[in-house]
Amino acid sequence: MNFYHSVRRALGVRRHRALPPLGPKPRLGAKIVNGDLRMTTQAGLTDSVWKWLIEQGWREESYRGDRRVYRELPPSLVAALFDATDADERGHLLELAIAEAESRPVVTLQPRR
Repeated sequence: MNFYHSVRRALGVRRHRALPPLGPKPRLGAKIVNGDLRMTTQAGLTDSVWKWLIEQGWREESYRGDRRVYRELPPSLVAALFDATDADERGHLLELAIAEAESRPVVTLQPRR
């Protein structure tokens, strides 16, 4: 398969994935992601905040069975981010939330015997 992929790459058939298309404002409790970061939407997400997040590269998680490992932003800082009024304050709060983001442990079940 390696030869197959190298031919596709040489012919320009393979392309890097682009950002998903812009969508409507996500519902309450939806997960939005940017790279390896994820946050849960809360009350207070206005249209202007959603537009600002879109410009930063955030998109709603579109694949339900996603197995990627994300770092979760703290809910208290996400609430403060949604309540912020100007872009500078949002940027500062987002940087602070990213600095405090933690990976959640992956829970695996023992196979049945």
